[in-house]
Amino acid sequence: MTESANLQDLIEPVVVAAGFSLVRVSLSGGQNLVLQVMAEDPATGQMTLSQCAALSRKLSAMLDEADPIEDAYRLEVSSPGIDRPLTRLHDFAKWAGHLARVELAQGLLLNGAERKRFQGALAGIEGEQVLLDAEGLGRIVLPFSAIATAKLLLTDALIAATVPLDAEGADDIEDEEDADETALLQTRKDA
Repeated sequence: MTESANLQDLIEPVVVAAGFSLVRVSLSGGQNLVLQVMAEDPATGQMTLSQCAALSRKLSAMLDEADPIEDAYRLEVSSPGIDRPLTRLHDFAKWAGHLARVELAQGLLLNGAERKRFQGALAGIEGEQVLLDAEGLGRIVLPFSAIATAKLLLTDALIAATVPLDAEGADDIEDEEDADETALLQTRKDA
């Protein structure tokens, strides 16, 4: 099992206990490691800044105690955003009708050519298969287990479908007093 999978097993119960759904766990960055935890409120599909801060505090306490990462890292807790990654099978059903970019771990033979990357409108799911109306190919069926990455593409229709919960303060310039709250979202573990 990969380090990200182990981290997900550790993080997901905390996220669920806090009332959220885990979207993705990612550890990246080489010398400057970043542990990104992407979550959403199941009722809205989004998270407010205060929800991110509250979840960050809970995760930080658990991670300090469990100490799963040897090196120093920064914890980032965020909402999936508008052009969100599609990481769970039900994401492909929920966002049917919207444009997405999908990349497979290995190529798939279609019309005599092997392809790994596809773009088109999501058409739902059938069992463990993702349906995609792929540009230039028509309806194709992709095994969910073969998908390496997938994300929604920013369109006017997607923007209309994901109106922000609260845009208050989005255009404000952060000053030093606001930095304390932002620091809750980015916690550095001592090396």
